[in-house]
Amino acid sequence: MTRRTPLKDYLWESHLFTSRAVVALVCVTLLLFAVVARLVYLQVISHEHFSTLSENNRVNIVPIPPNRGLVYDRNGVLLAQNMPSFSLELVPEQVQDMETTLAELAQMVTIDEADLQRFRIRLAQKHPFESIPLRLRLSDEEVARFAVNRHRYPGVDIQARLTRDYPLGMAVAHAVGYVGRINESELQQVDTSNYRGTNHIGKIGVERFYEGILHGEVGYQHVETNASGRVLRVLEQTSPRPGYDLYLSLDMALQNVAEEALAQRRGAVVAISPKSGEVLALVSLPTYDPNLFVNGISAAQYQELQNSPNQPLFNRALNGQYPPGSTIKPLVGLAGLEYQEVTPDNSTFCPGWYSLPGSQHRFRDWKRGGHGHTDLRTAIIRSCDVYFYNLSLTLGIDRIHKYLSHFGLGTRTGIDLPGEPTGLLPSREWKRATRRQAWFPGETLIAGIGQGYNLTTPLQLALATATLANRGAIMRPQMLHASRMPGSDTTTAQQPVVAGQVPVASPANWDTVIGAMQDVVHSPRGTAHAISQGMTYHMAGKTGTAQVFGIAQDAKYEAEEIEERLRDHALFVGFAPLEDPQIAVAVIVENGGHGGSVAAPVAKAIIDRYMADKAPAL
Repeated sequence: MTRRTPLKDYLWESHLFTSRAVVALVCVTLLLFAVVARLVYLQVISHEHFSTLSENNRVNIVPIPPNRGLVYDRNGVLLAQNMPSFSLELVPEQVQDMETTLAELAQMVTIDEADLQRFRIRLAQKHPFESIPLRLRLSDEEVARFAVNRHRYPGVDIQARLTRDYPLGMAVAHAVGYVGRINESELQQVDTSNYRGTNHIGKIGVERFYEGILHGEVGYQHVETNASGRVLRVLEQTSPRPGYDLYLSLDMALQNVAEEALAQRRGAVVAISPKSGEVLALVSLPTYDPNLFVNGISAAQYQELQNSPNQPLFNRALNGQYPPGSTIKPLVGLAGLEYQEVTPDNSTFCPGWYSLPGSQHRFRDWKRGGHGHTDLRTAIIRSCDVYFYNLSLTLGIDRIHKYLSHFGLGTRTGIDLPGEPTGLLPSREWKRATRRQAWFPGETLIAGIGQGYNLTTPLQLALATATLANRGAIMRPQMLHASRMPGSDTTTAQQPVVAGQVPVASPANWDTVIGAMQDVVHSPRGTAHAISQGMTYHMAGKTGTAQVFGIAQDAKYEAEEIEERLRDHALFVGFAPLEDPQIAVAVIVENGGHGGSVAAPVAKAIIDRYMADKAPAL
């Protein structure tokens, strides 16, 4: 039987094919539209954005750190410079066996654990094609030793870099300060864009205060890189602008004389020009070498400095706070004249002690036998405590605080150095606020001779002395003498700043106090008369002795029997020449004893040198 083949429905198949073709066409059209839309988005709408991304993939900006400005003294003596130094650096991707290489390099150059630790930290942070320093400031011998073996170590080389150097070392450490590696907290405070490529920043002293103009402005290179970031060529370069060069007001001749006169004792010296407020000398001993801190001081060296009982890192001239002792007696005497509580002719009998009315407690004078009848002039010349006990009680602590604050005691001077403290000029309100206690009359007596709660920095004493020399004109202390723009041959002088004027009713009051200070030095009865021998000019001064601890009523102070660090501080303030004051000096020698025999000769040595330099040529 013949099998019959069913007939095909060509119409249905044609319809099915057409339907499928339409669906396929729609899908293709939609997909094509999506592709076109994406291309339009990428090429038209987002063209600028992706063009920038593409350019950044091809061109990188590499910072060029600026050269830090130099620092000089007022006469052009170089205090801070940039010295080329050699560093041992590795490119990780070119070093086949890192650990073996490090071990072998340690046999040729000195590499301590701190160097290795810093290297490993940077190794984890940087690209493998970037050069990473392993050891900084190689010696000439180390450079030569590696150069002979350089061919054995691919990826290891010696690079020359500029590093901060202080050629005078310890001489100006507390004034100039130093730079060190930037830490995380400092990065948050600076303009990070301007510090790209910079590893160091001013830490203390002038280096820190004038960081903004010493640093300069960063430059840039536009470099072409490949996909892995390797530099192929330099396309464009913007040169960095170096920092300003600074000329400080310091005179290194005076600075050196002051250090020599202190003779390695713990203490401080500040010398100021009364007319301009410029700091001519700022010495704190003992001191330290700032070069140790530039590229990272070792833990052992830092611990040695930090734990030293002599505290070489402590800036005594700026931050040291000491009882001013009798150096403030001329100011208290001037207050008595101004408030008309005394006249130059009023006298007080000094039996060697003083007691408050109704009290048996005796406040002793430094001279156990007393000074007898004493007027203001004699009280300053002989530094009579009893006279100033009586005057202080008459004035009261409120008026003493008010008048002495005009001279800058108890407040920051405004010097262009960081970290200046306020000192302490006590008052009734201060004690109530800080101690929650009432003020007692006995505290007024000892405050009037510079003891008790009084704390003054050597800088504040120098400023107060300069203000006396100026007969009331207060000049703000300043370290900067002049500055020089990068590429310029001319300097711009720093202008003096008048900070205020001490109110005085009569010029005769200045004459009384300053005349008495002259006799402190030039009168045979003066407490600093010994330094007048051979002096060719007239000086006004005041000695001071500040107690470190209290002495019992019936006890006698014997310096030889007391531990050295518990002995009295020796102080002296003075200015010269008397007719036209050019220099004011404050000296403190810790545990030095009597100001007239220990501190006054230091001031004389400084002023002698200053006057010799200013003497007209024959």
